[in-house]
Amino acid sequence: MTRELVVKVTCGVDAPERANQGFTVAATAAASGVPVSLWLTGEGVWLATPERSTDLDLPLATPVPDLLATVLELGTVTACSQCLARRDLGADDLLGGVRIAGAPVFVEETLRDGAQALVY
Repeated sequence: MTRELVVKVTCGVDAPERANQGFTVAATAAASGVPVSLWLTGEGVWLATPERSTDLDLPLATPVPDLLATVLELGTVTACSQCLARRDLGADDLLGGVRIAGAPVFVEETLRDGAQALVY
């Protein structure tokens, strides 16, 4: 059975260390060959937009755009549909490759055999 990692980042520049940690864990797992699904919810959805993905600047940390690029290439990145709607964001506002989905898809992913969910 292949283990899958589902990482949910619920924050953005409001909690830079926590957000960067979630991105770092997701990118590290993806680069190691682990199937990864990165979910961006709440303020985290802003980090999936071209204008704001560079807003999180944390000393001694890999930049979020680099981490996000790794997960987009090797895994899946999803932005919460309700969180986007609350911020008047849509598909055209997101970086290429970011999908939009809601709670039912998140629940489905986390209940798969072998899935491990982490929330940041």
